[in-house]
Amino acid sequence: MEEKIKILCVDDEENVLKAIKRLFFDEDYEILTASSGIQGLDILKKENIQIIISDYRMPGMSGVDFLKEVRKNWPETVRIVLSGYADITSIVMAINEGEIYKFIPKPWNDTELKITILNAIERYHLYKKNLELTKELKEKNEELTRLNNELRRLLEKETETTKFQSKVLSTQQNILDMIPVGIIGIDLNKTIVMCNSTCLEITKNNEFPIDQNIEHVFPESVLEFIEEVKNKKRSVTSINIYGKKGTLKGSLLEQDDVQKGLILVFIREDNN
Repeated sequence: MEEKIKILCVDDEENVLKAIKRLFFDEDYEILTASSGIQGLDILKKENIQIIISDYRMPGMSGVDFLKEVRKNWPETVRIVLSGYADITSIVMAINEGEIYKFIPKPWNDTELKITILNAIERYHLYKKNLELTKELKEKNEELTRLNNELRRLLEKETETTKFQSKVLSTQQNILDMIPVGIIGIDLNKTIVMCNSTCLEITKNNEFPIDQNIEHVFPESVLEFIEEVKNKKRSVTSINIYGKKGTLKGSLLEQDDVQKGLILVFIREDNN
């Protein structure tokens, strides 16, 4: 529901205040009046005012001083000045110091004043909408900043985790390479997923076999042994792989908490 427009009229002449109330009698505005700047400020502290029409010259607090105070404490209000004086310098000062939307001379033209009020209301709504959009944009920017910071934190954590895992894998590989027997890990698709440096001497052309199909790396005798391991879950055989004699041991891995596949261990005869 759109807020009801309240117009505060400030003038030390009672007939001016009455004339303005008569002018807007048929309009859907709430007209409040004050006979001085001080009284006008008191009303502003209690009421949500959108439009202010103020006389330029008033005893005590002048219209300029009143509107300067309004601008400082209620910047969202649209401020209009009425004056029967044609002092251009004073008018410019009032506009600059009070950030006046419109300066209307006395006596005013009723139609012109009504149009000015309609335009002032539109200006007020645009100002409020701009404030809402600015607030929304600020909130979205803050949320975006928060998300970016969280993403950066997660990426930093992920990077540290990756570095740690890489270090662990490197350490594990170094340990495997120090073992004096050939160790080969094969998944259920017959792809080699792990091996140590010792196993290179029994691969075809002594190539590093990771991510290769075992059929491209080992002779038929090894492939037959793998099928035997799948059936028996464990098996041992004496074998000759590319001129290297030794014992080949195999185990089937089926536990849910580890990668399923086979582990082959080749022990050369000269290592016994």
